[in-house]
Amino acid sequence: MADIRTDRRAEAGRPTQLGATYDGEGTNFALFSAYAERVELCLFNADGVETERVTLPEYTDEIWHGYLPGVGPGQIYGYRVHGRYAPEEGHRFNPNKLLIDPYAKSLVGSIDWNDAHFGYDLLAEDKDLTFDERDSAPFMPKCEVIDPSFDWSGDVKPDVPWDRTVFYETHVRGFTKLHPGVPEELRGTFDGLSQDVVVDYIKALGVTSVELLPVHAFLDDQHLLDKGLRNYWGYNTIAFFAPMGRYMGKGRLASFKNMVRRFHDAGLEVILDVVYNHTAEGNELGPTLSFKGIDNLSYYRTMPDEHRYYINDTGTGNTVNTSHPRVLQMVTDSLRYWVEECHVDGFRFDLGTILGREPHGFDQRGGFFDAVGQDPVLRNVKLVGEPWDIGPGGYQVGGFPPGWAEWNDKYRDEVRDYWKSGAGHLGNFAARVTGSGDVYDFRGRRPWAGVNFITAHDGFTLNDLVSYNEKHNEANGEDNNDGHGDNRSYNYGVEGETDDPGIIAVRERQKRNLIATLLLSHGTPMILAGDEFGRTQGGNNNGYCQDNEISWVNWELDEKDEILLAFTKRLLQLRADNPILRRANWRDGMGVTWINPGGGEQTAEQWADEAADCIGLHLRTPEGAEAVLAFNAHDGPVPFVLPEREGGGAWRVVVDTGQPQDDAREVSGPEPIEVEGRSLLLLL
Repeated sequence: MADIRTDRRAEAGRPTQLGATYDGEGTNFALFSAYAERVELCLFNADGVETERVTLPEYTDEIWHGYLPGVGPGQIYGYRVHGRYAPEEGHRFNPNKLLIDPYAKSLVGSIDWNDAHFGYDLLAEDKDLTFDERDSAPFMPKCEVIDPSFDWSGDVKPDVPWDRTVFYETHVRGFTKLHPGVPEELRGTFDGLSQDVVVDYIKALGVTSVELLPVHAFLDDQHLLDKGLRNYWGYNTIAFFAPMGRYMGKGRLASFKNMVRRFHDAGLEVILDVVYNHTAEGNELGPTLSFKGIDNLSYYRTMPDEHRYYINDTGTGNTVNTSHPRVLQMVTDSLRYWVEECHVDGFRFDLGTILGREPHGFDQRGGFFDAVGQDPVLRNVKLVGEPWDIGPGGYQVGGFPPGWAEWNDKYRDEVRDYWKSGAGHLGNFAARVTGSGDVYDFRGRRPWAGVNFITAHDGFTLNDLVSYNEKHNEANGEDNNDGHGDNRSYNYGVEGETDDPGIIAVRERQKRNLIATLLLSHGTPMILAGDEFGRTQGGNNNGYCQDNEISWVNWELDEKDEILLAFTKRLLQLRADNPILRRANWRDGMGVTWINPGGGEQTAEQWADEAADCIGLHLRTPEGAEAVLAFNAHDGPVPFVLPEREGGGAWRVVVDTGQPQDDAREVSGPEPIEVEGRSLLLLL
């Protein structure tokens, strides 16, 4: 403390704007803590050395606040919060631990794991009931005061209608790390993702909305670093307003904003995958980095009769307490910040069921859903929930309120089942292809409420889904015990890569079947980046810790990859051009008829036939548009009698997964059309 100045007195400032807010002459600092007894603002020089401590002088409505004239952008800071250290009562104040401001807009440096990060003595028998006096500041990332100004002139949000939306899930770092067209120094950053060669590729593919895996500042878990790995996916947030440091270029926050503007210039939306359900502080034995030391009892859900312990509905050690009004405010303030200041177009909420939890359980009229639903900013962006967590009643597919879309894992599982084995899956498959009305056609929700996907970041890629019977996660260092075991995958004769032309042929056809089903189904499709040309992770279905070639997109494409890419582009163009393939409203008068290979309407007996694996779908709009989809999961060809067009004339086969490079061909006359084994036809 000898070299740390402590005599400066802050002005009162104001409690109404949390975080560090620069006004052109100085900075206002405001921090919520209901149970703190004193809050010290710690200032650091450019080398990360603490130079000054200033006690925040005022406490208003549970907000500690003060104003420092002359302090502006670039100032590095953190907090020390004084109060009771009483873990059994839920309080874990320890002023020896430097704390990240929950509202920090920028972090500098990264964590250097040290025993000093823990509020207790790691070697003590009573563990977290003890008190540790070591200073954690030398090992902590620090907060930075920012200048929020940015020239957004000319930026126009694409505002893509829901029925036209196609999500493209990707990773800031992994998408460009191996891209030959991106300058090496920009790869893996927001600047790299902003390059014309990247944006033009995504635009030409035909998707509309780029969904980025978490970009909020997160931590690399110590146990991963000890194994030579690190957190790649980013589901370990520690600051909900700050972008991840290793993704930022020289422009820092401006790099993110420039990326958003570049995507908008191309008519592409930016969707953020966000993790408000838990933080990187873990359970009672986790480190004290921010929320735990600021106001543990308010920020986290603790066990009602044992506040020392945390409710763990997330499976990560803690659960953010959105039932508390100030914590709920933090989440909604964060969301508004990314929309208003950074111009993002929507969010996908990881373990979204958590956000709807109240003390009595999940409630679709809970505080979070109500707050977002009435918010004039947030109610107008795309909101997508991952509708499950591991807590009681955590599976809520179809249970989110109107206005929300949801990841539809029923679609993923049942479409995989159908193309893997066909027989016994027709009924469920049919429901998914036509928008999962059994799940979403309630309370005025639309077909777009179901986000359909075959693959996502978590699980097999499309290529690996048809190349492996089992997961191969040995590189993760957990003896292949991590990752999901129920993949509904099949290797068609050989585990992994093969030179066998017969196996390669059936795998390529199955890739086309799966991606064609996805893009021709009603609902909102989501494509995992790289699936359009068959990216592999070598059978690893849990690449969360693989920041390397296992997870990075490989841009070296062979002939079969190019064929799949062209096929995917053609499907996306067909979907965009034909509204009948992207139904917007359950009550649009569309005729939906499931037909059997004989050409008649599917009967109850045929639906109940466990051996049936071929079916057709006839769609008709009031405006006179028609389409037929024929699905054949059988090994061999099946003759299929086409229905007569209501307006007369011939059908055109525009998609044939058995012949992906064929031009459209006309089909007429009473003779049935042959649908090849394991293939799909689209006729318009």
